[in-house]
Amino acid sequence: MSNVKITRALLSVSDKSGLAELGAALVRHGVELVSTGGTAKALRDAGLEVRDVSDLTGFPEMMDGRVKTLHPMVHGGLLAVRDNREHAQAMVDHGIAPIDLVVVNLYPFAQTVAKGAERDEIIENIDIGGPSMVRSAAKNHAYVAIATDPADYATIIEELDANAGSTTLALRRKLAAKAYAATAAYDAMISSWFAFADQGEMLPEALSVPLRKGAELRYGENPHQSAALYLPLGPSARGIAQAEQIQGKELSYNNYNDADAALELVSEFRDGPPTVVIVKHANPCGVASADTLIEAYQAALACDSVSAFGGIIAVNRPLDGPTAEAISGIFTEVVCAPDADADARAVFARKKNLRLLLTGELPDPARGGLTMKSIAGGMLVQSRDNGRITRDMLKVVTRREPSAQELEDCLFAWTVAKHVKSNAIVYAKGGSTAGVGAGQMNRLESARIAAWKAKDAADKAGWAEPRTIGSAVASDAFFPFADGLLAAVEAGATAVIQPGGSIRDEEVIAAADEAGLAMVFTGMRHFRH
Repeated sequence: MSNVKITRALLSVSDKSGLAELGAALVRHGVELVSTGGTAKALRDAGLEVRDVSDLTGFPEMMDGRVKTLHPMVHGGLLAVRDNREHAQAMVDHGIAPIDLVVVNLYPFAQTVAKGAERDEIIENIDIGGPSMVRSAAKNHAYVAIATDPADYATIIEELDANAGSTTLALRRKLAAKAYAATAAYDAMISSWFAFADQGEMLPEALSVPLRKGAELRYGENPHQSAALYLPLGPSARGIAQAEQIQGKELSYNNYNDADAALELVSEFRDGPPTVVIVKHANPCGVASADTLIEAYQAALACDSVSAFGGIIAVNRPLDGPTAEAISGIFTEVVCAPDADADARAVFARKKNLRLLLTGELPDPARGGLTMKSIAGGMLVQSRDNGRITRDMLKVVTRREPSAQELEDCLFAWTVAKHVKSNAIVYAKGGSTAGVGAGQMNRLESARIAAWKAKDAADKAGWAEPRTIGSAVASDAFFPFADGLLAAVEAGATAVIQPGGSIRDEEVIAAADEAGLAMVFTGMRHFRH
C-alpha cells in the first residue's frame, strides 16, 4: 500500500505548539479528530470539533489520567493490518474503527528533572500511553502515520494538500523511524535518571545514551570520513557543544575536538587570574596566567609561537579589544571566551573565517559524569578525570622543600599536564608554560622535546636563556627511571611535581637530591590518551 487517506486522527500532546494549525488542516480534509484531556481542550479552544477518546473506548479517563488510551479500541485501530481478512473481520466484530494518523509528543520528563522536581513528580512524568501509541503506529506505518515532533506538522500538511488528504508511504516510513528514535531516547533518559540520579550507580548494568543530532559536519577528522555533532537530551552540563557561534565558518570535527580541549583546560582556571590557553591538535602549546588577558596571551604565545599558528585559543575572561587585536596578529582557527565586548567583536569581524565561540559560564572542572571511547567491538566508559590537587595533598620527598614560587609553578605545571596527551612533561615558570612535551612513547623524550621547544622559543625571542631555567616541571605519571628527571635538570628545572609510585622512586628521589631539586609527590596520576 502506498497512499493512505486520513479519515481519523488521534492527537495527544504535551507540547501544544502548532497544534491548532495542524488540527485545522486535518478538519479541512474531512478528518475526524479524537483527543484527550488538555489536547482536546486546546483544539476546542481553536474552534475545532473533537471527539473524546473516552467516547471512542467507552471508558472514562481514570487513575489521574494514567489510563486513557491503553485500550483495544485505540490499539486495535492502530495495529490492524487493513488488507488482512482476519484483522478486518476482528475490527468489524468488535466495532473497532481505523486510526490513520497519530500525533503524540511525550510527557516532559527531562524538563521535570531539570527543574529539580521531587521524585514523585518525576515518576508521574514518565509517559506510558504515549510511547505505546507511538510504537503501535510506527510498527504499522504501512497504514498509519505517526507524528512525534511539531517540526514535522508543516510537512504533513503539505503532503495532505498535495495528495487529497492522503499520506505517502515514503513519509510514513520516515516518520516511523523518527518515532522509534524518539521513544528510544525517551526511555534512555528515564533509564539514565533511574541509574544515576535515583540509584546512584556510576556504571549501570545497561548504559543508554540519549542524543539528538545538533549539526551535520562537513567531514570527520579526514575528508573521507563523515561526521555529526550530537547533543545530549535531558539535563547536562554546558560545554563547547552548547557555545554560541558569533561569526566565522562552520566548525569542523577537528575544530570541535580542539576547542573542547582548550575549554576544558582553561576551565581549570575559571576562578583564577586572567588565563589564556592555546591548543594545537588537542594539546596545549602555550598556557599563561597574568594580571591582564593581553599579557596572558603574549606569555602563552611566547611558549611556542610556531605551533600556535592555526591554533585554538580559549580564555577565562570576557574578551576585550586589545586582546582581540593581539590574537588577530596570527592566523587563528577558533577563539572561545565566556563573552566578548563590542570592541573585541569588531576586531574579529575583520577576520571573516575566524570562529568566535561564546560559552557563558565556564564548565566546572570538578563536575562528575562519564567519558566514552569506542574500540573495535565495544565501548570503554570511565568517570571523568575531575581529580584535583591542593597544597595540603602534596608530599615533599626531597631534602629541600620547594619555595613558595616553586610550589606555585609546580601546581600550575601540574594543572596543564593533566590536559596534555601522555606521556606528558610540562615546564612552567611565573604562571606560564615554558615548554610542553606531549604524546611520546617514553617520558625521557617528552622531557627533551619540551626543553628543546623552550630553547627554540628563547632563540626566536632573543632571550638570554630559555624559561626552563629556574622552572618547575610536571610529569603526568611517575618517572620510571631517573633519566627523565635528569633531562629536566639539564633543562634548568629546580622543582618537580609528579605522582610517585614507581618501584624506582628511591632512585629518582636520590637523583633529585643530588641535583639540589625540590620534589613533591601528588599520589594522583593524569594519563590522557
